[in-house]
Amino acid sequence: MTLENKIVLVTGIGKGIGYEIFKNCVSNAEYTYGITRSKKDYQKLKKQFKKKNCQIFFGDIKNINLINKIIFYSKKKRKRINCLVNNAGERQRQDFLKLNKKNIKNIFENNFFSHFFLTQKIVLEFLKQKKNNFSIVNIGSIVGVNGFSGLSGYASTKQALEGFTKSVAVELASKKIRVNIVHPGFIKTSYFENFKKKRRKIYNWTLSRIPLKEWGNSSDISNVVYFLLSDNSKYITGQSIICDGGWISG
Repeated sequence: MTLENKIVLVTGIGKGIGYEIFKNCVSNAEYTYGITRSKKDYQKLKKQFKKKNCQIFFGDIKNINLINKIIFYSKKKRKRINCLVNNAGERQRQDFLKLNKKNIKNIFENNFFSHFFLTQKIVLEFLKQKKNNFSIVNIGSIVGVNGFSGLSGYASTKQALEGFTKSVAVELASKKIRVNIVHPGFIKTSYFENFKKKRRKIYNWTLSRIPLKEWGNSSDISNVVYFLLSDNSKYITGQSIICDGGWISG
């Protein structure tokens, strides 16, 4: 399984799952673009991946000028994008009865609308090349599949992303563009150690609910994404893949 001839754009690469996906693609794809809106992470990544087969951009994916900049750079570099991973987003924990229109608008702007219009822009650019074989992978969450207390706004964005994935997959299939979504469960990202230490009771509860009795690693999600970007998954589109240690089934 290889990402030969794959030129990938990954959003939200600063840490956790996005970082692992980006690192994996840099090691295996023909070329990789990454976006982070954290200046600290941007500076760290620029040093780490210096002279690697990639280009890192600083900014927010809601900024159309940034997207145009990436597209222009890809043309100039002659490394035009044929794979997209929509990973950027943020969590929102708030009681349903306390949510207001501004709260909902903000979480949808970050977790759904930004992905929707970035995907549209990149696909339109890809179609100008009159080529086929484009793979898009959206990163959802089991929160959008199963529902969690205090996460109704966040869950709504992830469920919207699922509907978007399935509809666009059907609409773009004739153009040989595949679209899938991966739903991570409890993953050891940057907040894991603090969560385990300060919220021990809830942490133990999550372990009791996971049939495999452990939290996953970012690499577990990255490996699924890698497969979906590769030609080994060329007959898979419109699918939701849950990577959660069995949580949903347990």
